[in-house]
Amino acid sequence: MQIDLRSDTLTRPSKGMLDAMMTAKVGDDVYAEDPTMNALEARVASLFGKSKALFFPSGTMANQTAIKLHTQPGEQLICDKYAHVYNYEGGGVSFNSGVSCQLVDGHRGMMTASQVEAAINPPDFYHSPLTSLVTLENTTNKGGGACWDYKEILKIRTVCDAHDLGLHLDGARLWNALVAKSETALQYGEIFDTISVCFSKGLGAPVGSMLLGDEALMNKALRIRKMLGGGMRQIGSLAAAASYALDHHYDRLIEDHQKAQDIAAVLQQSEAVLSVEPVETNIVIFKLNPEIPEALFLDNLKAHDVLVSDMGSGKLRMVTHLDYTEAMHVNLLEILSKA
Repeated sequence: MQIDLRSDTLTRPSKGMLDAMMTAKVGDDVYAEDPTMNALEARVASLFGKSKALFFPSGTMANQTAIKLHTQPGEQLICDKYAHVYNYEGGGVSFNSGVSCQLVDGHRGMMTASQVEAAINPPDFYHSPLTSLVTLENTTNKGGGACWDYKEILKIRTVCDAHDLGLHLDGARLWNALVAKSETALQYGEIFDTISVCFSKGLGAPVGSMLLGDEALMNKALRIRKMLGGGMRQIGSLAAAASYALDHHYDRLIEDHQKAQDIAAVLQQSEAVLSVEPVETNIVIFKLNPEIPEALFLDNLKAHDVLVSDMGSGKLRMVTHLDYTEAMHVNLLEILSKA
């Protein structure tokens, strides 16, 4: 029984989800004629209080589209040094939009409003790029699934309004944050100009993300999605999977969070582990003691059919998810207790 905790993107559709996919009504989405997708986009837009939502094949494409919506070539966005848009989207910020990133040294992938304000270039100083966008990520992937303080986001919104900056949320794991913090999608829809959310991580759908915004922005997003190759045809089956995930897999995210806490507690007792970052959601990041070779530790886990991610810089990562069962959990805790 392999235990694969490299990512929460590794899940496979459940029987119920497959049944929903197989029976979905479909149409040509490029013509906006797929009824199942139209219903999903309307549902998610309503959840966040936005006027329109648009489905994308990946979160990266959704984020890249948002960046292009808010910026012009030669301008600059502000993000944390851990941000996914900077570290894990293939340099798309510069390639797709001709934009540079002003990196902020935040805490676990989260910046303060004062840090954001300090990073804004003076608009009349033409030697530096014009700052036009602030991008946040919740939860923070590289920050170990950390959740933002909602009050700090409100302060950042105030800074953006004062300086006429756009505000985008990379909400790939926002569902996890909402469950962990007992917050609502509507709260986030009120703050951000654009939001991307993902269905293929904690919610367990096989494919898909969505970008949300007001009517004018999303009409422009439709053209950018086409340019990036994101227009698809009969995709009602993918919409059905995402809809099923919202119906059946949202509330259970708390189970993933609890399992991650259990793992962290065992790791903290291990002599092989130097430190474990605080766990709020479904991501556990830890460092080994310097005298323990990473390769040896990873090989030992592989010998027990356990896979985890090596993030570099001495950090290892485990991510709990829908397909990580209770039996796997009990087995893993036993393995880790002897590591």
